[in-house]
Amino acid sequence: MSLKTLFASRAGRMKASEIRELLKLLNRPGILSFAGGIPDPALFPAEAFRAATARALADDAVGQSLQYSTSEGNPRLRAWIASYMTKIGAPCSEENILITSGSQQALDYLGKLFLSPNDTALVGWPTYLGALGAFNAYEPHYDRLDPSDNRSPATLAEAATAAGGRLKFSYVTPDFSNPTGMTLTKAQREALIDQADALDIAILEDSAYYALRFDGDDVLPILALEIARKGSIEACRTVYCGSFSKTLAPGLRVGWVCAAQPVISQLVLIKQAGDLHSATLNQAVVAEIAETSLDTHLPKLRAHYAKRRDTMLDALQRYMPPGVSWTKPEGGMFVWMTLPKGHDGADLLATALETQNIAFVPGSAFFPDGSGRNTLRLNFSSPNETQIEEGMRRLGLLLTA
Repeated sequence: MSLKTLFASRAGRMKASEIRELLKLLNRPGILSFAGGIPDPALFPAEAFRAATARALADDAVGQSLQYSTSEGNPRLRAWIASYMTKIGAPCSEENILITSGSQQALDYLGKLFLSPNDTALVGWPTYLGALGAFNAYEPHYDRLDPSDNRSPATLAEAATAAGGRLKFSYVTPDFSNPTGMTLTKAQREALIDQADALDIAILEDSAYYALRFDGDDVLPILALEIARKGSIEACRTVYCGSFSKTLAPGLRVGWVCAAQPVISQLVLIKQAGDLHSATLNQAVVAEIAETSLDTHLPKLRAHYAKRRDTMLDALQRYMPPGVSWTKPEGGMFVWMTLPKGHDGADLLATALETQNIAFVPGSAFFPDGSGRNTLRLNFSSPNETQIEEGMRRLGLLLTA
């Protein structure tokens, strides 16, 4: 007997994340990993977290920080996030905010909310691997979201109908994208709103890296641009996903969704059925850190990661052979590399692990159709400057062999 015969059809769409599997290599002696999108733990404001946790528990005479709580989330934290969203150009109230267990949970809930089997999601080619993992369980079809795509809305809608469902949303990481590190221009963001209006679909704006800009000018979030057009968040189709994982600490698993109230109300029902609410104590601690420390913490974070990005870009320039190209991100955590035709990132990884003790993510993992075999993603936030220099030297040796 095997219970696998009873699994739902969606189980066949669930696959192990290549990044999660690669993270297991971090404990291997001598490995230089450029794989996971991992913040540098030396930058976690640990002392501030210890003090905030102690205060939350000491001041909690009735045990609220350890008790069940509301599904919407901590009111103090939701109020801070609403103020933050207003500051970055997307005025809203705490009623437009839902706290989630990281932005990854937000993507799962949004897939559950919008996708029926055979519906179509427009995604980047490549796109964030975790988003594909979240959406796959709801058995969608994927179509290409490309700012330079000249297909008409009618053509996109017809393709979705031919796939057996409806076109439901476009999914984008507009700032320092995971995996490419690239940022959408204001014009490209405006075009996405135009397209979504023409197709009558949602826009899922995954902005986990928004605060990690090192240079260049800020670009308003898609939600902010849409509010400017339509006058109120309640008239907007953009759903904004934010996170404290990249700016404070990922282990606390605190993220949020900002959207029109009907969307938030439905997500609250999904949250109630899923895990009731995010960790109460974690929310209380993050609320205090956000109010008291985040503004002074972020400049240190940006300067630290900018130096590592510059180290990687300089090393790539010196060690990579002709025919290899890479992106030059203005922020975030990733550089995207394109190898000459005929190279395979997965084969290169196997050789890199065996002969050079270095790890990265093969690019094909980020393509819904498994294409992009000659690409790979490099992370610069976790390794230090010495490790980056040595890792890129080793990678260059492999590519020139």
